[in-house]
Amino acid sequence: MKTRQRHSDLQRLSADQLQDELLGLKKEQFNLRFQRATGQLENTSRVRVIRRDIARIKTLQSRQRVAAAAPAPAGA
Repeated sequence: MKTRQRHSDLQRLSADQLQDELLGLKKEQFNLRFQRATGQLENTSRVRVIRRDIARIKTLQSRQRVAAAAPAPAGA
């Protein structure tokens, strides 16, 4: 249920907001990797959540690019 909520929240964001969110998640991912390497990581499941959120955002960005490049339907 949380993933659906997160996905719908991300869908409402603009391209710039998605890019900002992606940047923040990548920074957090870096920090988590650093904590894991030094043995300080306590919440190991957070790494998986961040990785999947990054993939969600990249998918949404790709869909937005495809939608913007597709020609508008003619008629009606």
